[in-house]
Amino acid sequence: MTAQNPASAETDAPPRIGLGAIIAYVILACGLAWLLALPLWLGDGLATPFAPVLLPVIMYTPAAAVLIVMLVMRPVPRGQRLRFLGMWPLRPASRVIWMSVISLFGTVAVVVLAMLIAIAFGWMKADFIGLSGFEETLRAAVPPGTELPPAFVLVAAQMASLPIAAVTINALAAFGEELGWRGFLVPALRRYGTWTALLVSGVIWGLWHAPVILLGYNFGRPDVLGVLLMVGGCVAVGVLFGWTRLRSGSVWPAVFAHGALNAAAGLPMVFRAAGAPLDPAFAIVLGVSGWIACAIVVVILLLTGQFRKQPSLAGPRPAAAPPAPQPPAP
Repeated sequence: MTAQNPASAETDAPPRIGLGAIIAYVILACGLAWLLALPLWLGDGLATPFAPVLLPVIMYTPAAAVLIVMLVMRPVPRGQRLRFLGMWPLRPASRVIWMSVISLFGTVAVVVLAMLIAIAFGWMKADFIGLSGFEETLRAAVPPGTELPPAFVLVAAQMASLPIAAVTINALAAFGEELGWRGFLVPALRRYGTWTALLVSGVIWGLWHAPVILLGYNFGRPDVLGVLLMVGGCVAVGVLFGWTRLRSGSVWPAVFAHGALNAAAGLPMVFRAAGAPLDPAFAIVLGVSGWIACAIVVVILLLTGQFRKQPSLAGPRPAAAPPAPQPPAP
C-alpha cells in the first residue's frame, strides 16, 4: 500500500462551487433565455418567421452563462475547468464511449416505452401497420394531388436516420443546454446530495423553458399548466440525463441522450392513428407517459445500485520520469 500525497489528493478532488456562483449561473441562463425570446413575444410568437433560427440559439444560453460565470467569478481554477465540466480528457475512453452508446439508444427506448404506456392507458391510438396518421400529416403538408411515396418507406428512412440525426445536428443543438445543466449545474449541486442535484437541476431546467412554453411550445398550453408540465418532464428526463453524467464522469453521454430525445420525441406523431386526438400532456415523452417511463428506468437503476457509482474523469497523464543518471564510464 502506497502513501498518498495530500497535496495531490487535494488537487484531484473536484472543486466545491459556492452558492453565489450557482445562483449567478441560474439567473444568467434564465435571463438570457428571456432576452433572446423577447423578439418572439413582441412578434407573432412561434409563428415569427425567424423563430426556427432563434430557438436553437436560445438553447445555447446555458453554455453562455457557464462561460460568463467561469470567466468572471472563477469558481473553478484554470486548468481544471474542462475536467469539472466533464468535457476533457475523455479518459477512461471505454467508459465514456459505452455510456454514450447506452445513453443514445437507451433514450430512444424510453421514448418508445412512453409511447407504449400512452397506448396502454388510452392516451394515444396507434396505427403501426397502415401509418394512417403519418400519411394524414404528410397530405396536409403538400398541395392536393401531390404524389407521395408509400408512408412505410418514409418512416423506414426516418427510423434509419434517427441515430445519425441524434449524434450530429441534434447533439450539436443540445450541447448548449447540456454544458450548462449537466456539465456545470449537476456537479455544482452535488455537494448537497445526489438527489438534490438531480431534482433541483431538473426543476430549474424546466423553468428555463418558460419563455417558449408560455408561447405554446411543446404542449400547446401557453399558461402555467404548460410550464408545470415542462417542469415535470424535465425532472423526469433530467434524472436520467444527470445519471449518465454522474455515472460516466463526462457530459458527452448526456449530450447524446439529449440529441436522441429531440430526434425521437416525434415518434408518437409518426405512429398515431388518423383522426385520433393526441394530447402532448399525456402522450409525449415529456408528458405523463414519459414520467412513468422514466420512473420505471430510475427504479431499475436504483435496484441495481447504479446511482452509487459516481466516478470522475481521469486526470492528466503523469509526466514521464526523467531517465536515471548513468554512472561515469571507467
